[in-house]
Amino acid sequence: MANTKVAIIAANGSLFDAYKVFNVASAAAASDAEVGIFFTFEGLNLIHKEAHKNLPLPEGKEHFQEGFQKANVPSIEELVSMAEELNIKMIACQMTMDVMSLEKDDFVDGIEVGGAATFIDFAKDAHITLSF
Repeated sequence: MANTKVAIIAANGSLFDAYKVFNVASAAAASDAEVGIFFTFEGLNLIHKEAHKNLPLPEGKEHFQEGFQKANVPSIEELVSMAEELNIKMIACQMTMDVMSLEKDDFVDGIEVGGAATFIDFAKDAHITLSF
């Protein structure tokens, strides 16, 4: 996937959303794609220093937690770290941060803070664009 650009919008904040976002982003980055994720609204939970450690499962899906453990699926904390190691661009939405009274220090290391225009600039020539 060299010379491929993948743009992802993470707007939801459950454990399932985190696995979708980070699995797709990591797979693309590991295949030599340039990857950027724009975290907005509840999606900010996926990169929040504390919230990403305790993301909720959708109601009625609690049994998946045991399956994740049995299948040796990495934790979200590990996936966030992998994303940083794979040089995935992680952009926290400035507007949402302002609305929620959040600061850059509330988030994991390695993120960038920017508005929708920052993401649009990244995504304008993306080959693949996804939203979770």
